[in-house]
Parts: sequence; structure tokens; C-alpha cells
Amino acid sequence: MRRPPFVSLFSLLLACLGCASLRSFDEIRRKEPEDRFLRIRDQLVHLEMAGSGPPLVLLHGFGGSTYSWRRVMPDLAESFRVVAVDLNGFGYTQRSRDPARYTREAQGELVLAVMDALGFETAHLMGHSYGGGISLWIAWKHPERLRSLVLVDSSAPTYAYDRRSRVASFRPLTAAFLRSWMLRPSTVRKALLRSFYDDSLVTPELVQAYWERIRIEGVVDAYYGLTVPVRGPVDRVALEDIRVPTLVLWGAEDQVISMESGRRATARMPQAEFVVLDKTGHIPMEEQPEEVLRHVLPFLKSQGD
Repeated sequence: MRRPPFVSLFSLLLACLGCASLRSFDEIRRKEPEDRFLRIRDQLVHLEMAGSGPPLVLLHGFGGSTYSWRRVMPDLAESFRVVAVDLNGFGYTQRSRDPARYTREAQGELVLAVMDALGFETAHLMGHSYGGGISLWIAWKHPERLRSLVLVDSSAPTYAYDRRSRVASFRPLTAAFLRSWMLRPSTVRKALLRSFYDDSLVTPELVQAYWERIRIEGVVDAYYGLTVPVRGPVDRVALEDIRVPTLVLWGAEDQVISMESGRRATARMPQAEFVVLDKTGHIPMEEQPEEVLRHVLPFLKSQGD
């Protein structure tokens, strides 16, 4: 699971930053149901929840949000209490100015804090791309909290640090650059097209939906927090030490993270199974929800309650 290319994953975010008008968080609060926000310390975290049964937590990829799971959540909710989380810097979760909130560890701790607040001692965890890298850290650092792990075209657990750059340390210059970037809908569409095998699925409505969940006030703070270098040593996640039962799904036509890199990484995990989804790109739950469910539901049910 190598790190996704810098340009391909950041192009959507960079394009959106140039918009002259950002949506205020107050506007989001007015439009979203109150029960979709959970207060974690001084922050409001956006969730979407459905169903009942054993807990299943969903973590989106970079540039994604809870919206990315909409095509599989209803079926998953027939057997599980599904909780999709907007990670720090994404979706409708309140953006923080503190760069420390955007590290791999802080994202993982946010997920665990959500589980604690909802009373989940343990849960199944399903992560896509960037969210998969966060999920791997949780599985390595806190295996006692997981019943099982599902990875969908996952980034490496190092990705949250691999993509950081010293250029981002010049915060005023970075902010000025981001705010002056000219937004082009074609750039948003291009980023999504690279993640899909079937181009016809990248509709104007899809582009708009992803865009609406990025152009939120605080996006400059989030970009800074996600890209500024982190001081001090960083834990190396050893895939060989992850013994949580794991299912790894991979789109055969993924142009963001190669299938072979995913296969090699999966082979290092003692209890992991690798499944290839034909004619599928980087976001299988968007492109082939039925195929994702066909593999995920039996796997999760086999892990017991």
C-alpha cells in the first residue's frame, strides 16, 4: 500500500480552495440535523448513523466524507449499527486551527473518542484510502478496540506523514496561495475521473456533492495541518504485527494506488485476505457498491457479534 501520488489526491482540495465564497460552519449547523453532530472535547464532529446491531465505523478517503459511503450504508445498516465519521479537515466536521489535530495519531484518537462517546468498547472498522491508513494505525496501536478490519484501496499507514512538505511551514504564504488558486469545476471533475473506472459515473451532481463538503470555512487551517511537517519521531506501523482479522478490497483499475502494492502489503498481514474487484477504480463503494457488499457483509458476519 504505497502512498497515493501527491498531485492526484490534493488536486480536488487545491482546486476548491480558490473559491471566493466558503460555506460557514454556522450554515452547515443550520442545514444538518442536530443529531449528526457529536461534541468531542471542544469540537463538533459530523457523523451519519443508521441501523442497529454490532458497531461498524466507516472512515472515508482524502477529499471524501460520510457522503462517500451513501451507496453501501443502507445495506450495511440492516445488520450493523453503522457510524460514518468525517475526519478532521473533511466533510462537515468543525475545522480546528490546531495543526496537531491533523496528524495520523490525532485522527485515530478522534475515531476512538467517537467510539467512546457512543459507548462502543469494540467495533468493526472499515477504511478507504486515507481512512485505511488511519485504520491500520488503530489496528496496530489499539487492536483490543477492533472486532475486524476492512480496507478499501488503502493508503499506507505512513501516508499521513509522507506527503508533508516544508513549504507548508510558511503559513501566510501558503494561505495566500490557496486562496488565490482559481477554482475550475473541470479540475474537481478530473480528480474524480482519475478515481473511477467508469467515467459516466462522474456526474455534475457527484462533483458538486464532493465540492460542497470541502469548501467549508477553516479549509486553509485544515490544509496547513494536513501538510506541515511534524516534529519528532513517528511510530512505524508494522503490518506484520497486525493480527486483527482483515479483508482487503482493491479495484483492479485503481490509478491512484496500484493493486500490486496493495497485494504486497496484504501479504505481510497474518490474518488478511485480498480480494480484487474487476472493472473498478479507486473508490469501489461509489463505483461497485453491490460488489463491495457481496464481500464485506459475509466477512463481517463471520466475525461474530
